[in-house]
Amino acid sequence: MAVSPLRHTTPPAAAPAGSAVAASSGSVGAPPPQSPAGPSAESGPQPTRPRSAGRLTLLITLTVLVAATGFVAGRATTTGGGPASRAATGTDPHAGHDVGGLGVTQDGYALTLLSAPSAAGVPGELAFAILGPDGAPVTAYRTNHERDLHLVLVGRDLRGYQHLHPEPDADGTWRVAVTLPAAGAYRMIADFVPAAATTPVTLGTDLLVPGEWAPGPPTPVDEATVVVDGYTVTLDGGLRPGQASQVLVWLGHDGAPVPDLERYLGAYGHLVALRHGDLGYLHVHPAPAASPSSVVAFAVQVPSAGSYELFFEFQHAGIVRTAQFSLTAY
Repeated sequence: MAVSPLRHTTPPAAAPAGSAVAASSGSVGAPPPQSPAGPSAESGPQPTRPRSAGRLTLLITLTVLVAATGFVAGRATTTGGGPASRAATGTDPHAGHDVGGLGVTQDGYALTLLSAPSAAGVPGELAFAILGPDGAPVTAYRTNHERDLHLVLVGRDLRGYQHLHPEPDADGTWRVAVTLPAAGAYRMIADFVPAAATTPVTLGTDLLVPGEWAPGPPTPVDEATVVVDGYTVTLDGGLRPGQASQVLVWLGHDGAPVPDLERYLGAYGHLVALRHGDLGYLHVHPAPAASPSSVVAFAVQVPSAGSYELFFEFQHAGIVRTAQFSLTAY
């Protein structure tokens, strides 16, 4: 999907995905896999190489792939064990624009919240409508990454991230069952393409859950590796304001690469970035790959310096998992 300003960075559409399953967040602390380098995105499984040689070979392949699909990307030398390195890159003309989801209106479209869970930890229904420029609920949408609408819910403290896909009623009301884990303020971000439009619209509003609020622990800044349900997820790359930066995500399990990722929403991985402070939203899709690999490549362009929370979603063995990082753009 070719997308307008930086609410999305999207490669050409990939093949359909398998079924989606609820995501879970990971924790920080384990070292990267001993041999994270899986086969390249264009080739099938290959014998495991030593870490440094495998990364070098795969980086060469990925650089060619990224350039061929319109991403201008480069990278600086990565130092093992430290924070993600800063990538020196050129500008991606398809990725350089502002964040989305900061308001309830955009391009004549408006988000109207109808109902939301009123207690923490209790299942409830979230219902809302998208009103068009004529003031009537929108009922026709363009399919965007295998869904008509993507919904992100996250606490204002960046805890409790959920990526949901509501179902619409005939009258244009979207409904989804959701449990908000704790009291406090949540940001709700709806990402869609109306049938009458050609570019995505991203709208946002706040949800308030009554009760005693305690902020969650912050994600360690520039920590390169997290562990999610036994999967070691390592972020390799950095962010530069106004430039397309190459970010690679390496996946390992039990000390070995994970070369058989499954497609989820048409791709082998997804990356949602939220800017600290205002929770400005970026939705990034990877460079297209003909076959799965233990590494997923993204070209990410952020509009401003500062801190960004990155949520990497991947599917393996039929389950969608989410790894969370905090990265600083210099």
